[in-house]
Amino acid sequence: MIERLYYDDSFLHEFDAQVLACEPEAARWRVRLDRTAFYPTSGGQPFDTGHLGAAAVVEVVDGEHDEIIHFTEQPVPVGAVHGAIDWQRRFDHMQQHTAQHMLSAAFIELFKFQTASFHLGREISTIDLAAPSVAPRQLEEAERRVNEIIFDDRPIAVRYGSAEDLAAQGIRKKVDREGTLRVIDIDGFDRQPCGGTHLARTGQAGILLTRKCERQKQNWRVEFVAGWRALAAARGDFAALRQAAEYLGCGMPELPENVRKIQDERRATQRDAKKLTERLAELEAANLLARHAETSQDGKRGIIVFIPDDASSSYLAMLAAKIVATPNMRVILASRAAQAIVLAQSTGLDGDMGALLRELLAPVGGKGGGSKVFAQGTVTEISMLDGVVQAARARL
Repeated sequence: MIERLYYDDSFLHEFDAQVLACEPEAARWRVRLDRTAFYPTSGGQPFDTGHLGAAAVVEVVDGEHDEIIHFTEQPVPVGAVHGAIDWQRRFDHMQQHTAQHMLSAAFIELFKFQTASFHLGREISTIDLAAPSVAPRQLEEAERRVNEIIFDDRPIAVRYGSAEDLAAQGIRKKVDREGTLRVIDIDGFDRQPCGGTHLARTGQAGILLTRKCERQKQNWRVEFVAGWRALAAARGDFAALRQAAEYLGCGMPELPENVRKIQDERRATQRDAKKLTERLAELEAANLLARHAETSQDGKRGIIVFIPDDASSSYLAMLAAKIVATPNMRVILASRAAQAIVLAQSTGLDGDMGALLRELLAPVGGKGGGSKVFAQGTVTEISMLDGVVQAARARL
């Protein structure tokens, strides 16, 4: 059984130990110690990194028989070794994990929302709340409550006891485990069994910011940052807002109203552009029908072949729909700019445009398909387009 030094002292980031075994495994080395301050991935908290002697520790996991496996980039000789934790990474994890305890406790205290799960990510951490809904007001109240506890700078203690002892003392969430349990006790606010690394006082969390809340299956996922991450997030937000305000030539307080105006103008412009595009398609369809329609060999159908260089795929589709609204018409449209092709025909005609287009595109590696009356696709190179168009013309 390994001695887990982080259980009693999360601030210990250098230690001495004995290497019990070092074995190669998939371009890494699997190292076992008699004692360690390295935290293994567990309970939503990632592993520590650092060094064992000169060897970089790149992953730490729980093994069998209460072992901890340290994966290193090079072998570590059996015998005495000095270990060093990446303190910046460890302290960041301590800030986020302790903040999670406080945030979970705040949601229970204020709204009786239990935390279903926790994840400590590289940039953002999350808790999933078992709640019918989470309103913005509730998010703000929980955030404020946590920061009150942080500013109180309350002591955080590590305690041990059985499940029965802890239940009698009052813990946030029941744990169905036997034996001695480790508990993180935030003075007068939260008491919860946990094996992770934590701060010694709430003030060391600095500040907590909730970032987003969204539905996640049957729960609600709350994103948050604390400590140095919160400072970085606040600086990033301020820089983005300041740059946006400079682009728009306004002060930051005026940003929301200016953005709203720009959105309104963009929607109006899009509506106008759509109307003009539809009008252009109508005029171009009428011109093509009047001047460029060919007659099929049996004299029963009209056919139009048109290759505008700069048309978009959506415009080709719109133009095709306008043309085949006329009975007994077939159309082949292509665009070199979009490397796209459209085949369409009036309702009631024989043939399958979707099947035909797939057949024509397969030899050149193109993609596409559609229905009996309308199909569209693309080619991988512009040089292939004319060949596909000519093949389609020959078939139609």
